[in-house]
Order: sequence, then structure tokens, then C-alpha cells
Amino acid sequence: MGYFDRDVLRPDDAALIDAYSQTVADAVDLVGPAVSRIERADGRPGHGSGFAISPDGLIITNHHVVEETKTVRIRAANGSVGHGTVLGRDPDTDIALIRADMDVQSWARLGNSKTLRRGHVAVAIGNPLGFDWSVTTGVVSALGRSMRASNGRLIDDVIQTDAALNPGNSGGPLVSSSGEVVGVNTAVIMGAQGIAFAVASNTANFVVSEILRFGQVRRAFIGIAGDTVALPRRIALQAGAVQTTTVRIRRIEPASPAAHGGLREGDYIIAVDTLPVAGVDDLIRHLDGSRIGRMVALTVYDVDGNLVTRYVEPASRAG
Repeated sequence: MGYFDRDVLRPDDAALIDAYSQTVADAVDLVGPAVSRIERADGRPGHGSGFAISPDGLIITNHHVVEETKTVRIRAANGSVGHGTVLGRDPDTDIALIRADMDVQSWARLGNSKTLRRGHVAVAIGNPLGFDWSVTTGVVSALGRSMRASNGRLIDDVIQTDAALNPGNSGGPLVSSSGEVVGVNTAVIMGAQGIAFAVASNTANFVVSEILRFGQVRRAFIGIAGDTVALPRRIALQAGAVQTTTVRIRRIEPASPAAHGGLREGDYIIAVDTLPVAGVDDLIRHLDGSRIGRMVALTVYDVDGNLVTRYVEPASRAG
């Protein structure tokens, strides 16, 4: 069906279409003026999108838009041009925070991404392929996805949407029908048909808070290298574990929290504070900033064949 003929629509259908259009237009009116075009000030090619979240010029974008540059060029929706300083970046979530040196006329509100449901309206605003301030719409296709960041780490709680994204959309907002930002558009699977992703707004909010408070995103560090391996059934039965895979320690750094806690190469880490560990990504996720500087109980099946609890005090690792 290439077009709608209003003359053949039932009155109720026409009203629904009008209501949907008005909802999208209202959301765009609220958030659109906060969206900007972000370019690296070092002259390297490429650009992305960003959006202001406060009147004092805080702008969220993607880490891969700014990479390691310290300053960026900003072009606002009202046509004004200025520069910004990158306050911090988190490759693990593909989020970066900029402070603009220009007046910010409009800013967007970060909503609670936990209130999203599949099927909710999703509106993407950005600057794809040089077509500035483009709007695409779709629905939330799935929630709680995981995808790899550019550094190989897993980004959790990713929103999947079918709102069309293209190069240049990165860093722009994914907006709900109420005009709140519920995600930061981050990637599209090239060659796929309409599958796109956004980092959840709750994750972005956490990253922004960490950068503003500490200048970086803190994560717990225990000093091991490990592999995701199959969990032998006899060990799973002995540990009462429900997962079929886990982490086996491959290397331990000298004088690290893991070394001080008695962990050894070849140990299986079954759980962190009773939270199951089904792989390296689980271990990374469980070792967040809240566990820095306090004893953490690791359920371990050690190289001697014993199921034991090891206590480790994680240190801080910059994100």
C-alpha cells in the first residue's frame, strides 16, 4: 500500500492516524530543538548527532562519534555554531559527555527506560548521511538486548527498534511518545532490514552521573583474565548452579585483589554475591562500581576440586 486515501478510511481510522501523527509531531517539537550535529574539531572526517540534557550545555553523544578527540564542533538546530569540550567518555557503553561553550536554548529530558514496552512508539532524531535533523519513526522491537561496544565489551540493556537509522544518527536521541529521551541511538546492523539499537536512557544517566562526579566511569577490578567455558555437569550439581557455562580463570595479575583473595588459575567462578556467572560478560556486569572497596563473595570451584567461597575486595578501574 503506497499511500492512504482518506476518503476510503473509516472515521475512526482517520482519527487514529491523526492522533498518531500529532503524537509524533509533539514529541519532535519537544526534543528536536535540543538535537545538534557533532563534528570532531581535529578535522577528521565523519560526524554524528548529540542532544542537550541541561541548560548549562551538557550534551550526550556516542563515544565512537568523538573517539579520543578533546574538542568538537557543534551546530545547533537553530543554526548557531560553537565548540564543546569532551568531559568524559565510556567506551564500554559507547556514551560520551560534552560541555558546550555556547548558549543552549533547548534541552531534552532523560526518561526512565524501564517503563518501555515492546510496541511502544519510538522516534529517532538525528543527522543521517548529511540530512540534518531528520525524523524517523517506528516501534520498540525488543528490550534487554546486548551488543558489543567498539572495545569488545558487552553493552547491556540495549533497546532494539525499527526506526530507521543511518550513519550520522549515532548519538542522537530515541524519543518516546511523551517526548522523553529513552535511548541514545548507537548502531545499525549493516545489511539488515530495519534493525537498529539504542543504549537505554537509564544506562546513559548512570554514565553521565559517573563522569560528572568522578571524571570517568568507575568499575570494579579484581585482576583476572578468564574465559567463558562449559560448566561441567558434576560441578553444576555440586554448586546448585542453573547455568550451563561459567568463567574459568586463565591468568591472575600479581598483587591484585584476586591474588590477595586466594584465587588461582584454573578456578571456576560460579557466582558473585550469589548472582550466577554464566560467562565473562556476567562477571563484568556484576563487578560494577557499587562493589569497589567492599568485600565480595565469590562462589568458586577450585583447582583442587572443592566448592569454596573466596572473599575479594575489588579496586577501581577506569571505564
